[in-house]
This record gives sequence, structure tokens and C-alpha cells, in this order.
Amino acid sequence: MNPPRNKRYSRIHHGMEVLLDWAMLGGLVSALSYHCGLHGRMGVTRYALTLPDERRLPQPLKIAFASDFHAGRPTHPAIFDDLFARIKEEQPDVLLLGGDYVTGPARNAAVLCPGLAACRPPLGKFAVLGNHDLSTDDGLLIRMFASAGVRTLVNRAVTLPAPFDSVSICGMDDPWTGAPDAKSTFAGAAATRVLLMHAPDGLLMLDGQHYDIGFAGHTHGGQIALPNGTPLVMPQGPLSRPFYYGRFPVRDNGDLVVSRGVGCGGIPVRINADPELVICTVQ
Repeated sequence: MNPPRNKRYSRIHHGMEVLLDWAMLGGLVSALSYHCGLHGRMGVTRYALTLPDERRLPQPLKIAFASDFHAGRPTHPAIFDDLFARIKEEQPDVLLLGGDYVTGPARNAAVLCPGLAACRPPLGKFAVLGNHDLSTDDGLLIRMFASAGVRTLVNRAVTLPAPFDSVSICGMDDPWTGAPDAKSTFAGAAATRVLLMHAPDGLLMLDGQHYDIGFAGHTHGGQIALPNGTPLVMPQGPLSRPFYYGRFPVRDNGDLVVSRGVGCGGIPVRINADPELVICTVQ
């Protein structure tokens, strides 16, 4: 295994992961949680972006975004089947993945690969890494995703093929546990820029760069929230609470869409924070 890139990862973190893994009883707890409905119900949340007239696309671009899978003992793999079924129904043009694919070792991502390989959006599948991915062998994870046809973007922009060659997917490394570089992320990007990052805190690393629509996860919408959606506990990062879930205007930039994600982190329970697939239509 390659050394973790996560600068905040420690033996204490590793020990806690081992204890939580043991407490999951080989996946029995997450299976019971899923079948009792405590993983929440997979849904689809829709957004739309209309570009300025001079940059209007020749036809609508349908983007699917999914994040925070947390494959491992806390998440029952049946929730991934629910997600991939939704993606198949939606038939997006491009699929974006927002990080935290595993809890624990990178090999846990193997359960995702058949579903990802079966997804065949015509414009491609793109991913960024999250803090949990950088706490394990991220190189192995990148190779596994590549075998499923997913391109992992680390501070890199990729321009989509025609007729959407005025659109670039700009993938930035995780803001706190990786090595984000906004200049490299947007280098060579086309006129319309879609920002893909793991956590909302990536906004603090933009260094003046502009995007049209951004996608992030990390927060899980709190994972356990009050009936009105207000999260009870939030993950690390100063922007996790103000940007905990939904679509937010960002001063002097495009809007940011923050997803609740798919899987369960830590404990196999979601309350008032259902998993979701985000669909955004750009035109």
C-alpha cells in the first residue's frame, strides 16, 4: 500500500476505523439498517443552469453527480444498486463522482466497479478524490476506477467532445487532505467550466478562478438531521455547515450544488438526510 496522502491521517484515525469495522459485525449491522429503511431512500434531485446567450449550448447537457459512497462495513452495498438503477433510468450525458468512495481500505471500492463499468454516459465518467480516499491507497483506487472507465481528475481540466466542446470538467484535489491547485485545475479549460470537488471548502482554494456550476459532497447533509433538514453533526471544514446541502449562490462566481451523497459514514444510519443522485441540466 502506498502511504496515505491525507496529511491529517494518524494511527488514532486508523485505530478508530478498525474499532468501527469490528463493531459492524462483518456487515450484519449495515444489512439490518438497510432492510429496515435506515439507510434512507434513494432519490433524484434536479437542478438547471441557463448560460448567458453568448455561451448557450447547442443542446441541453445532462450531468449526473453522485458522491460519498463509503463502500465498506457501514454501508450496505444494496444502496449502490439503487443508485446505479437511477443512473440507468436517467441516461445522463456525463457522470461526475465527488469522492469518499470507501471507508477503510481502497479494495472496498471493488463493489462499486461493476456498476460504474455498466454506466455508459456518452461523454464520459469523471471522479475526484475525497479525504477518506486519501487516507488509503489512492493509487489503487484510481487504477480500479480506470478499469471501470472512470477518469480521476487531480487538479486537471478535461474538455468534453463536440457538440459540448465549449464545456470543461475541472477536477480539484481535496482542500484539506490533498494538494489543491486552482491554477492547474482550470488550466486550458474551455469557456464554460464545471467545477468538481469533494468538499465545499474547495471554494477557499479557488484563488480567483471562475466556474459556472460547481459540485461537492462531503457533508452527507449531516447524515442525521432534524425533520427540517438541519444537520446535528457536521464533518470537518469551515464551509461544511453554511454549505451543508442544496444549491448556493457564491459571490463573484457560479452556484455550488452540495449533495447529501449515497452511503453512510461512521454509523450505518441516515435520518432526514436521504441518499441522492443529483441531475443538473445545463443549456
